[in-house]
Amino acid sequence: MLINSVAMFSKGKCDVKYNRLKSESEAKAFNKRICALKIFYFSAILFVFVFIIFIYMQDYFKTSNAKFKAHNAKPIMQKNESKDTDLPNPPPSTHLPSVQTPHVDHTSTSPPAPKACGVQVKDSPVIKVGNLHTYVIGSYMDYRFREKQIKTIAIIRRQEQVKYRCVMCCEGRNVTSPAEYIIHSDHFGFEYGTATITCHISSPCSKPTHVAITAREISESITSFQPVRNRDVPAVFPFEFTICISVMYDYKNVLNLVESMEMFRLLGAQRVAIYKTNCDSDTQKVLDYYVKRGFVEIIPWTIKKHINVSSGWRKDLSSGQLHYYGQIPALNDCIYRYMYQSHYVALHDIDELILPLKVKTWTELLPELERIYGTTVGFEFENNVFSFNAKPHMEYKQDKWKNVPGWNILNYIERIPINPSAFNNYKVIVSPRLVLKATVHGLLETVNPGSTTVRVSNSIARMYHSKNFIYPQNTNLIRDDHLWDYAKDLIPAVSKVLQDCGFIEA
Repeated sequence: MLINSVAMFSKGKCDVKYNRLKSESEAKAFNKRICALKIFYFSAILFVFVFIIFIYMQDYFKTSNAKFKAHNAKPIMQKNESKDTDLPNPPPSTHLPSVQTPHVDHTSTSPPAPKACGVQVKDSPVIKVGNLHTYVIGSYMDYRFREKQIKTIAIIRRQEQVKYRCVMCCEGRNVTSPAEYIIHSDHFGFEYGTATITCHISSPCSKPTHVAITAREISESITSFQPVRNRDVPAVFPFEFTICISVMYDYKNVLNLVESMEMFRLLGAQRVAIYKTNCDSDTQKVLDYYVKRGFVEIIPWTIKKHINVSSGWRKDLSSGQLHYYGQIPALNDCIYRYMYQSHYVALHDIDELILPLKVKTWTELLPELERIYGTTVGFEFENNVFSFNAKPHMEYKQDKWKNVPGWNILNYIERIPINPSAFNNYKVIVSPRLVLKATVHGLLETVNPGSTTVRVSNSIARMYHSKNFIYPQNTNLIRDDHLWDYAKDLIPAVSKVLQDCGFIEA
C-alpha cells in the first residue's frame, strides 16, 4: 500500500509537472504565434508604406523628367539632318559656311506680320511678282516731276511682254493705276535686265504707304504689299555723303575692309550701304561692328536665289542670266533709297578710294567741283590701279596687323600707267536727285538733257584702286604715295577697330 501510495504520489507529481510543462509549451507556442502575427502585421504595414512612397516618388521623378526634357529638348532629327544643329529649320545664312547659326528662342511668340489694307507686307529687297519673270527690288516716292510718282526698281526678263498694274494702299483702301516700265540698256546681252516701273499717283491717293506690282486685273487678289519709301522729304539731309557698295560676294579681306571704312570716314562719308550676298565670319564681325555704330547699312542681296547670276560682265565669257551678281539693279536701288537722305552718293567698290589731291576731304572737294563743272552733272574720277603684285614699300608696315586677313594698302604705292586706248573703269560721285538710271561706270540718264557726267581732272582728284592685278613685267610703274598723307590718322583708327573686333591685342 505504501508502495501504491508512493507510486500514486509520484504519478501525481509527474502529472503536475507534465501539465506544467505542457502549459509552458503551449504558452511558448502561443507567444511565438503572437510574435509571428505581430511581425506579419508590421511587415505588411511597412510594405504598404514603402509601396506608397515608391508610387509617389515614381510620379515625382516622371513629372520632373518631363519638365526637364521639355526645357532642354532637341527636335527629332531627320534622316539626313546634321547632329550639330539645335534648330529644326535653321534660317538661311548670307555668310559663308564658317558662320554659326545664332540661337533662336522658340519659347517666345513671334510678332504678327504687318499688314496694309488687310494684306501682308513684305519688306524683302527681292520679291517675285506672281508667276511672272519679274522681281521687285524697292519702291520709292519721286517728287522731281510735276506729277508725283512711285519708282520701283525691278529685274525683268527682257523677252517677257507684260502690262503691269500698280495697286496702291491709300488710307486703308486700294487704288489702282496702269504702270509704265522701261528696261535699262546696260543689260550686256543677258536674259534679265534692270528696269524702272513707274506708278502715277492720282488725286484720290496723294501719299500711298504701300504698293504692289501686278500684271493682273484688280479683281485678282493681291497677296502682298511692299512699303513705299521716301514718303517724306526732310528739310536737311541726314547724310552729306553716302557710299553705295554693290555687291559684296565671297568677301574675306578683313584688313582691306577696315582700312576702306576708316578711309571713308576720313574723306567725309557718314553712311556706307552694302548690298551683301555673302562673306566669311570674320568679315561679318567687322560689318556688325560698323552697323552697330550706324555707319553701315546692310541690304541682303538675295537675287541669286531666284536668278542665275553671272560672275562677269560679258555673257560670252561668263554664264548666267543676269550681269555680274545683279550689280546694276543694286546700284539703282541705292540711288533711290538715298534720294532724299543724302546730299551726294558715291558709286564705287570697297577696294576703291576717290582721293582729292589738293584738299583732304570730299567736304572740301565737292563745292570746288560744282564751282568748276556746275551742279547739273555727276563727277567721274579716273581709275588708277595699285597692284598687290608690285613690290611693297614697308615704311608703314604694321607688324601687329600681320595675322589679319587681307593686304595693307599703305604698302602699295606704285600705280600702273593709264592706257589711253582702253576704257577707263571710272566711278562717280553725284547728287542722287539728278539720276534717273545709274550704271556701273557712270550714269545712263539724268533729269537734265545733255551730258550726264563730266571727267574730273586727275590733277584735282583721282581714284585709287588697290587689288590683285597681273601686269606685264616690263611695265614702268609710277610711284604715288598720296595715300601716305592719311597714314597718321588711318593707322590708329584701323588698329582700334581691329582691337575692338578681337583681331589684335591692345
